[in-house]
Formats: sequence, C-alpha cells, structure tokens
Amino acid sequence: MTTARIVVKGLVKRYGARTALDGLSFALDAGQRVALLGPNGAGKSTLFQVLTGLFAADAGDVEVAGFSLRRQPTKALAHIGVVFQQMSLDLDLSVRRNLAFHAALHGIPGAEANTRIEALCEARGMKTDLARPVRELSGGNRRKVELVRALLHRPAVILMDEPTVGLDPKSRRDLLGAIDADVKERASTVLWATHLVEEAESADRVLVLHQGRLVADGTPAQVTQALGAGNLEEGFIAVTHKPQWETTKP
Repeated sequence: MTTARIVVKGLVKRYGARTALDGLSFALDAGQRVALLGPNGAGKSTLFQVLTGLFAADAGDVEVAGFSLRRQPTKALAHIGVVFQQMSLDLDLSVRRNLAFHAALHGIPGAEANTRIEALCEARGMKTDLARPVRELSGGNRRKVELVRALLHRPAVILMDEPTVGLDPKSRRDLLGAIDADVKERASTVLWATHLVEEAESADRVLVLHQGRLVADGTPAQVTQALGAGNLEEGFIAVTHKPQWETTKP
C-alpha cells in the first residue's frame, strides 16, 4: 500500500488532436515542496485543472490521500488546497468574508473557522486587514489571502499554479517562505508549478514537464546531472528547446 500523499497514474488529456498530458505518472510524499518546472504550454495548467477536478482526464487516475479522483472525487478533493494562477477572490468582500465563505464550503463551524482565519492571517502579518475589502490590498497581500484560504481546511496537498506571476521580489520571497513554513509545520505536500528556474532551485524535488511528458525528476542537483548541464537553468533550457521528435519519455 502506497504512503504517498498524491499519486498520478498515466494521465492523458487531449484537446482534439493535441495531447496536453501524455501518460504522466509520479508520486509525491509528505513534507516536500515539489517544483513542477516547465515552459509555457508544457501542460502544467492542464495538470492542475485535472488535479482539481475542473477537467476530466481522458485516461489514467489520481489518488489523493488514498482516494481516487475518478471514483471518489469529493473525498479526494477534500484533501487538496489550491492557489490558482488567476486571482479568484471576491474583490468587494472583506478578507474575513472571503475566508469565511470558503470555510463554510468545507463545513468548518463558524467559531472554529474564525479561530483558524485569525491565526493564519496573524501568522502572515494580515490580522489588521481582516475587515478591509480585498480590492484595497496589494497583489502580494491578495496572494497571502489566497494561501490562507487554501490552508483553512488543513489539506494534505497544496497546489500552487504559478502563484508568483506579477509579484514583486519581496512578495515572491514572502510567499515561498510561508509555504515552506507550512511544509515544515504540518508536513504538507506542495506541488508548485512554475517556469522560473530560481523558484525550482530551492525546492526539495523538481519535476521537469515538457510537451505533457515528465522528462526529469529528482532533487535540483539530480535533475541538473540527469540533464547533463552545469546548472539547472542550462539543463532546463536545453531540454525544453529540443524539437518534439528529440524529446523521448524517460
């Protein structure tokens, strides 16, 4: 019996004649921040749409905390928290009301939800912003609210889909620090999609996705070595700029 928090088994997703995910398989253990590194169009967002139940795969399955996404979607999705690439907060509601609405969707009682909201916001320096409309917050603070929302139900797996797009360097650093703290405190499993090599370099593990296929998997040092490069950036550029006919399954 697997002890992995999330297991992806032979995922295939097609859009007409184009294959976005081509038999993708991997497993992620507890207590890791895993970088899903790939260029634009690699299949990262499609993978996240499948993992969050927005799209159904054409073949394959995903297990989250032992529950099949295909056969037990409600139980599987209950163990996932998500920060989407596009901001998905209600700009006109306060921070507290945005978070309370999400807590209610997960069946968290009001008093418990309020305790969690205040604790998580305080840990991220946002307790004084609870009554403010989200519209008044900076981009970095909006991302913090989305991270708090993703953590409210204490999920085993956290999906971060290019979460630092448009953020300034300090906000990017703060967001990375916050998610790494959650990995350390709760042994959560984080899959962090990015096309920025510098974000992958600090991860515990790197999955390199190209044309819907996994072309490298390991620590940043192991992936660098597997790609035959002097550093991760050189290897990433080399493998993702090969013509399609040169890119083979591992």
